[in-house]
Amino acid sequence: MKKLITILGPTASGKTPLAAALAAEMDGEIISADSRQVYRHMDIGTGKDLADYIVDGKKIPYHLVDICEPGTKYNLFQYQQDFFDVYQDLQSRGVQPILCGGTGLYIEAVLKGYHLSPVPQNQELRNRLEGLSLQDLTSILKDLKSRNASNMHNTTDVDSCQRAIRAIEIETYNLEHPMPQRELPSVDSLIIGVNIDRDLRREKISRRLKARLDEGMVDEVRGLLDRGIAPEDLIYYGLEYKYLTEYVIGKITYDNMFHLLEIAIHQFAKRQMTWFRGMERRGFVINWIDAKLPMEEKVSLIKTLYSYG
Repeated sequence: MKKLITILGPTASGKTPLAAALAAEMDGEIISADSRQVYRHMDIGTGKDLADYIVDGKKIPYHLVDICEPGTKYNLFQYQQDFFDVYQDLQSRGVQPILCGGTGLYIEAVLKGYHLSPVPQNQELRNRLEGLSLQDLTSILKDLKSRNASNMHNTTDVDSCQRAIRAIEIETYNLEHPMPQRELPSVDSLIIGVNIDRDLRREKISRRLKARLDEGMVDEVRGLLDRGIAPEDLIYYGLEYKYLTEYVIGKITYDNMFHLLEIAIHQFAKRQMTWFRGMERRGFVINWIDAKLPMEEKVSLIKTLYSYG
């Protein structure tokens, strides 16, 4: 069984080319950890840069990119399931798995094995509970929680009938689907962080934004709207899709869009670094390497760390 290698870092740090170069050296395949690259037809705005997966003419296999339709809402629970399906497949084939991305929550969830549950809506149960008083709902919830050995949070679980019904729905599901059936294991991983100087990061972000606009990012958003995706569904994805959609539908000017988007991406990169520093405080060991090092040197450093792991 091959130990997972995780490559993380803020946007514009060069994670994907590094992961691809490493995969080429180690006969690996890449599992994306990007919450927006899962969507088809959202290529320029999410920075898929699929050319990065070609190293010396060799196509590096990648996973969890282009797996769902735009306008839908992919979530962390789905990502966990999809990650483990791919991870187990790679292990069964003896392939080196390389997790690469900047969505810290996704990375942390699969490495730690967060216990998540989709808990779908149970309309039949909701119909039965409809019309009951908050007092009655609270009594039902307390009974379910005692049977599940879970905590009762009076101020949040039962501050309204709607929240109480949802809490009952969750506890009923958990009772019918015991946790061992839903647990996913934590994954041991060598974690590499790509450390890019703040000023260089800002320069690369601004340069990349201009390049992506030149590549047709506005037309990409127009095309998505023409496919019938509602503006509010695109705005939901944030960053490029928020500001470009607002520009295309006439809410803001082009110059205003560029200015606001540039600021938002800089702030996003800062939040990513805050998350990664938080991971370190939560016990993850991240081996930071300088983004400015030559690619061969970065790959060699990672292989050395891996051999010691």
